[in-house]
Amino acid sequence: MSGHLSSIAERLSVLLARPVSPDDRARARLHLLDWVGCTVAGARESDAERVRGLAQAEGTGACSIIGGARAGPQAAALANGPAGAILEMDDVDRRALLHPGPVVMPAALALAEHLGVTSGDALLDAVVRGYEVMIRIGRAAGASHYRFFHPTGTVGGFGAAAAGASLMGLDDERTAWALGLAGQQGAGLWRARHEPGSVKALHDGRAAANGVASALLARDGFRGPLRVLEGEQGFFPAMAPDADPEAVLIPAHSWFMHEVSFKPHAACRHAHPTIDAALALRARIAGLPDTVRVETYRDSVLFCDKPAPTTVPEAKFSLQHSVAVALIRGDAGLDSFEPAALAAPAIAAMRARVSVAVADDLTATYPARFGARLIATAGAVDHRIETLDALGDPENPLSPGAVCDKARALMAWGGMNPDAAERLIAAVLGLGVRTTVADLSAALPGRDA
Repeated sequence: MSGHLSSIAERLSVLLARPVSPDDRARARLHLLDWVGCTVAGARESDAERVRGLAQAEGTGACSIIGGARAGPQAAALANGPAGAILEMDDVDRRALLHPGPVVMPAALALAEHLGVTSGDALLDAVVRGYEVMIRIGRAAGASHYRFFHPTGTVGGFGAAAAGASLMGLDDERTAWALGLAGQQGAGLWRARHEPGSVKALHDGRAAANGVASALLARDGFRGPLRVLEGEQGFFPAMAPDADPEAVLIPAHSWFMHEVSFKPHAACRHAHPTIDAALALRARIAGLPDTVRVETYRDSVLFCDKPAPTTVPEAKFSLQHSVAVALIRGDAGLDSFEPAALAAPAIAAMRARVSVAVADDLTATYPARFGARLIATAGAVDHRIETLDALGDPENPLSPGAVCDKARALMAWGGMNPDAAERLIAAVLGLGVRTTVADLSAALPGRDA
């Protein structure tokens, strides 16, 4: 690398060289477990099967496809990315408005298997660094980017490439090349959310495969543009006109993975604070309210104001349905968004009693905080419930035990028997201490699971 670090990608590559601590690796294990659970469950979805079929058509290799045959690294990353995101239970960084797990994890796992990496610590360190890059660039991109682009798809390749560079021990220059290559290939339009289908989840697989290819090419001397982020016709000028490029390099006392949220409910993250408030309302009153007014931040309304959902994806993006199932069933798990729940007369009737409005005060604190307010009338009594931080956010965290319980439930949903699930959980939680990457690979369910 040149003596003068002029580009953001170069300076970011140097920043990534700092050490990863045992506490950081412990956090990474929880996120890896969360992703594995989401992917085991999501692999059973028909659109995940379709992407898996496409990936497996590329031939065989050393890399695990959860629920499928082994393949090459790009194919495995492509297949495992959508499976980890398709059920809308993947982890999320609020301020970056993106989901690191279903991009960074499949890329890091595929490259570790492809390269024959056995060290669990090496895999965990790569994950921490991949999350860091994805979050830093996503946070810097700004609201104008989120207006049109799905940041998990557009920014994810940067994180996946950084994870690959870490696994391969690339120097600062080649790490910056990998980031440059990834930025040239990032894509993901929000048109995906306006029409039926699973394109949003496909973005994750494409981003993961992009990062895999970028890291491998950079290793072999394929140069990427160093000023990919801030340079003329680069990522920020072209796709994020109100970006703050220097925010990519903001000082931090720890790795940003520690600020990433876990999702306890099987819905879009924008619906989570509303679900939490509805569950709190259910605990307060006897029976169902006559009316419920949801007040929340603007993006939650923009994405999730769907009073009459007709498909599972629409239900997961419906504040009205989320309130109804939380109040009636006391739950917002996977079953609550399946066709039977959509068609249930009592749930449909409750949805019709829910109205949605933008709250300026909650919009002002977003995305640093995801908040919602419910104003419900039951009989002649009004009830007001506020949730300023969704369950799973750092201010309102899920315990490690709750993350494990979520993973167990997801693995059961995906058809794993309890013994196999416990072996997989042990392989993840022991990574770098008692187990290796090979142990993790052996515990993952393949085609016959």
